Amino acid sequence: MARLTHTVTVAPLDRGWFEEAAGTLVDLLDGSRARADGSVLLADGRAVAGLRLLKGRHLRAGARYGETPEPVKPGADGRVPAPGPSATVGAVVLRAWRPAHSVEVESRVAEDGLALRLKVRLSEPRRPRALGLSLSGHRPAGGSLYRFSGRGAADLAAWWAAVDRLPSALPAARPPVTARAAHRLAKARLTVTPHPADDGSWRISVVLSVRGRWLLRPVGAVALFFARRPVERGFREAVEKAAAQWNTALAELTPRHGEALRAEIADALTETEPDKTVPGGPADAGGPTDPWGPADTGGPEAR
Repeated sequence: MARLTHTVTVAPLDRGWFEEAAGTLVDLLDGSRARADGSVLLADGRAVAGLRLLKGRHLRAGARYGETPEPVKPGADGRVPAPGPSATVGAVVLRAWRPAHSVEVESRVAEDGLALRLKVRLSEPRRPRALGLSLSGHRPAGGSLYRFSGRGAADLAAWWAAVDRLPSALPAARPPVTARAAHRLAKARLTVTPHPADDGSWRISVVLSVRGRWLLRPVGAVALFFARRPVERGFREAVEKAAAQWNTALAELTPRHGEALRAEIADALTETEPDKTVPGGPADAGGPTDPWGPADTGGPEAR
């Protein structure tokens, strides 16, 4: 078994701001509605960019959402070309929307012959307490070597408790963030444990354990013996890159509160890319036909 560890220092995230932002986002979405054309509008009438209700009732279990489809230009013969074999086909299905309890979504994507299925569950979304996810993938035309699965969990309550300790205290006994992955030839486990530093920053310890399975176990041990240094270097670089991205994101963040925060999140939800239109917006002329059929919105003001 290979065990890789590395510790980095990152800027701390303010818990109060994080929970306020999460609650504001949930409230904005909970107050949204779907139009008959599938576009999703916030309470102020602006359309959520890139989001369209494809099937079902808005914010009800079973509702299917996807990105706003781009108009497809016909070819020289006047026919609309079919998607190529590498085209991405996917949608997000809402499994549960209970803002006071939990939100669950499931995403299925097919790309380059690989089918992926991702499930995400957020407990107490207005003040996030725990996040769980599961991922599975396979190549329909392949065998067991093309199958993999994984699970991850983030106990946010345990995370905040860990970073609220004194710098001189021992780290948390159980890591708040864990992830496991399984393949026919190997298994892996990742843990992330935070600890406060003297200057108020967070010290994040990341541990990755990989174990070969079946005949790969002795072969992997030999390969790791000769390639351990490059593997360790790659692991450290990946962890440090993630830490740098986190620090950059927080440095660019201007914490706002109350109505200013609400306006900022609403603007981010409705912001569109140049030369793109949003269904329901002033430049929308109806768009292409929805391949899933018309959404059952229960009327233009459905909820």
